[in-house]
Amino acid sequence: MRNRFDGAAVEAEARRWLGTPYRHQASLLDVGCDCLGLLRGVWRGLLGDEPEAPPPYAGTWAESAASGTDPFLEAASRHLLPVAADLARHAPAPGEVLLFAFRAHLPARHCAIATGAGMIHAHDHAAVTEVAFTPWWRRHLVGVFRFPAQ
Repeated sequence: MRNRFDGAAVEAEARRWLGTPYRHQASLLDVGCDCLGLLRGVWRGLLGDEPEAPPPYAGTWAESAASGTDPFLEAASRHLLPVAADLARHAPAPGEVLLFAFRAHLPARHCAIATGAGMIHAHDHAAVTEVAFTPWWRRHLVGVFRFPAQ
């Protein structure tokens, strides 16, 4: 293992997943994954065994989270390294993990991995793809993290 964060390695591992079909709760390269499954697969590709297994979750799990909790953000904080950033101005660096909330009053429910050109993510009814990090995504950004040293 290396002793520093390597954003290029994270981005390269995420690129291996491009084209993987969307499958809720899955995390199998070329077979299927959701956004969390993509993150889990990249973790395994870089660091080995996952630090914890996610509990079963519904597509609307964020909306049903207990008041005052943010399960996705809390899990990211347990296993990833937070990037101190002014989210309104942050220019994501390759390999950073981006967390999004679709409503200001709701917990995070989506994640992506930043690339030099945008971000790689999995979303329903599509394959893992790379998209631009547009102002819409920036408005919904609630957290930025890095993988631990590799």
